[in-house]
Amino acid sequence: MSFSVNKAFKKPLNKSSSKKLTCSLTAMAVGASLLLSNPVFASEGASDVEFEASSNIAIEQRYFFKEALYPEQLHHSQTSLSIETELYWQWNGGNDSIIFTPFYRLDSQDSQRTHGDIRELAYVHASDNWELRVGIRKEFWGVTEFQHLVDVINQTDGVEDFDGEDKLGQQMLNLSVVNDWGIVDVFLLPGFRERTYAGAEGRLRGPLVVDDENVSYESSAGQQHLDVALRWAHSVGDFDLGAYWFHGTNRAAYLSPSALEPSSTLVQYYSQMDQLGVDVQATLGDWLWKFEGIHRSTSLEDFWATQAGFEYSFIGVFASNIDLGLLMEHSWDSRGEVALGAQGSLLQNDLFLGARLAFNDMQSSELLMGIGSDLDHNAFSFLIEANRRFGANVIVSVDVRLLHSNDENDLLYSLSNDDHAQVSVAWYF
Repeated sequence: MSFSVNKAFKKPLNKSSSKKLTCSLTAMAVGASLLLSNPVFASEGASDVEFEASSNIAIEQRYFFKEALYPEQLHHSQTSLSIETELYWQWNGGNDSIIFTPFYRLDSQDSQRTHGDIRELAYVHASDNWELRVGIRKEFWGVTEFQHLVDVINQTDGVEDFDGEDKLGQQMLNLSVVNDWGIVDVFLLPGFRERTYAGAEGRLRGPLVVDDENVSYESSAGQQHLDVALRWAHSVGDFDLGAYWFHGTNRAAYLSPSALEPSSTLVQYYSQMDQLGVDVQATLGDWLWKFEGIHRSTSLEDFWATQAGFEYSFIGVFASNIDLGLLMEHSWDSRGEVALGAQGSLLQNDLFLGARLAFNDMQSSELLMGIGSDLDHNAFSFLIEANRRFGANVIVSVDVRLLHSNDENDLLYSLSNDDHAQVSVAWYF
């Protein structure tokens, strides 16, 4: 049991080509940012063409308080450097636009965490009551805080963090139509991204390393399977409603020990799935009620899962500018303690309590604390997330995560030595 908190290529690349790709993406992003941020360049061209360029470079330091549970893993310290650039063009009065967001991370310890990705590279055309989006994009669905059951379009970038919040870019064609009775989105997803996992040296993993070269699919089309999704969203009074149907490749791999003896790795199997999802958020005064529910059907299993809770806000506590939000959510999974899939299997019956402080100051200071308890095991996780801006361009983030389990049969036990603190300093320009 653990929890997360809110914060495209058709063929897999071999290690050599992956390094070449990510290095070239980084050089392209840095060069484009420096060149196009020049005011003279940005002002050239048609008068209705607007261009924006922004980047951030972040250095991240992790420190693990305990020795690694498995011998191959790094000991205590892990340092990484990341860069992300966003290039944005719009023209035709803002009705047409292109966005390009490359990302790259260099890690000192885990070779699998050194990776690059195109988070977004998409063209968008907006009309009066419809919008067309084509390319590589990120699409987020969800209303709850500690787990996003309904968020199904993008694949999880598992080496970025173990909370599941970071996503890989997804190839898509998306038509969004606005009606009086709601917004309807149709998605065609031509290409699948395999989930990324920590390598042998990495922390926050189980006893067996996931083999990124040993992957199989239920569909004979493999990564070229055409996934489809249909979503409806609407606001009715104080209620924000959403519902969808997804048909395609399961974003969560089924992991099983390799047939090689002795087995030291896990192989990945991606099934086909149909998933129905519903999300509801109600804003009733100082109360924010949230619900997410899914039903997933595959050839291996059928199950229901829900995430539900509330947030109550105290505005201006102690006659100050600080707002305090108290959160509570519960996770339920019909598979119980035994689950084949990776997604949701840790959260079969878990209760989460949290508190959020928004200081409402010039530095945009925020603090979030949360604790999750597995109601079926003696297991819990504790989280602190804090961030604050210094000056106009620097944001410092501090995260502390503590994980505990005494039961070797509990999936969280494999992470019980991975308590850590993480400090990130990001420069935006």
